Amino acid sequence: ELSTLAGAANTPTVAKQVLVSDIDRHVLCFGTNTYGTTVQDPLMIRWSNQESVSNWTISSDTTAGSLRLGSGSEFVQAVETKQQLLVFTNKTLHSMKFIGPPFTFGLQELSKNITIMSPASAVPVDDVVFWMGVDTFYLYAGGTQQLPCPVKDKVFLDFNFDERDKVHVGVNSEFSEVIWFYPKAGSSTVNAYVVYNYEGKVWYYGTLNRDAWMDRGIRTFPIATGNSLLYNHELTNDDDGSAMTSFIESGPMDMGDGDKFVSIKQMLPDITFNGSSNPTPSVSFTLKAKNSAGGNFLQTESKDTARSTTTPIEQFTDKIDYRLRGRSFAIKVESTGTGVKYKLGTPRVDMRPDGRR
Repeated sequence: ELSTLAGAANTPTVAKQVLVSDIDRHVLCFGTNTYGTTVQDPLMIRWSNQESVSNWTISSDTTAGSLRLGSGSEFVQAVETKQQLLVFTNKTLHSMKFIGPPFTFGLQELSKNITIMSPASAVPVDDVVFWMGVDTFYLYAGGTQQLPCPVKDKVFLDFNFDERDKVHVGVNSEFSEVIWFYPKAGSSTVNAYVVYNYEGKVWYYGTLNRDAWMDRGIRTFPIATGNSLLYNHELTNDDDGSAMTSFIESGPMDMGDGDKFVSIKQMLPDITFNGSSNPTPSVSFTLKAKNSAGGNFLQTESKDTARSTTTPIEQFTDKIDYRLRGRSFAIKVESTGTGVKYKLGTPRVDMRPDGRR
C-alpha cells in the first residue's frame, strides 16, 4: 500500500486504477478518495508530487493535486497515448494533459454519449485508441467515431452482459490486430474473441479462452493466459503434441444481384504453407451452395489441397474440380493436421450463369 511507504503523506487509500504518467513522472489515481478524507469519489483524480510515489500533499511546495471529472457518473478507464491521457467515464471521454504549474494537469471533455464495456476494454495503438462500447466499437484519432463493424451482431447478440467487466483487450502488433476477449451468452468466463485488423480494416471472430494478453514488446512473441496455462502466441503450431484445428469461412457470395443460379465447376487454390513442420502439409477447401438467403446450404463438397514440393518454388494442388449449383456460395478453408501453418491468398472460382431454374 502507498501508505506504508517511507515518508508517505496524504496517500490515497482506494482507487479504481493507478498509472504513471511517463512524460511528467507523476503517479495518478483514478476513482479515488477525496483529499483529506477516506470517502471514495468515483469521479475523483489525484496525483502525487513529481517523481514521488509517497508524497501526495497538496501545497505550494509540491506539484501534487486533484481534479474531479465534470460529467458521467463514474470513472471507468484511463489509457496513455504519446500526447495525452484519455480518461473514460461511463458516458464521456476526456483528455488529460500536463500543463505545468500551478495547475499541473488540465481536463478537456472530448465526447459525450459514448459507452465503454469494461475497465480493460480500451487500448492505445500509437496515438489512436480503440475500445468496445456496450453495442458498438469506437476509435479516437483526434476525434471520436464509431467503427463500422459487419460482425457486431455476432458479438453483441451472443454476449453475457452480466459478466461484462471481464472483457479485456490486447494488441498483436505483428499482424496489426486489436483483439477483444469476452464471455458469450451463458458463459461466466471469457471464451470468445473479436478482432479488428486496423491495417486491412477487416473484422473476424471466433472462440478462445484467454484471461490476459500482453503484446510482444521486449519479448519475441505475445504472451497470454488461459485454461490455467501461460501461452506464447505465434510460436509453433501444435506445441502440446495435438493438432491445432483452425478454419476461416466466408459469408455467402453471389453473382450479380443474386437472382440467377450459378454453376461452379472448378477452383484454383492460392495458399502458402511456409513455416510448416509437416513435410506434406494440406488444408481442406469446402464450397457450399444454397438457393435462397434464408435457406440452408444444400450442396457441399470438400477437397484437399496439399503441398507437393518446395523446389525450385513452392508447389501445391493446382486445381480442384467441383460440381455445385445455387444462387450463392461460401468458401471454407480448414486445417486439422499437425505441423501445418498456412496463409490464404486469393482463390479463383470458376462460376458461370446457369439460368433461373
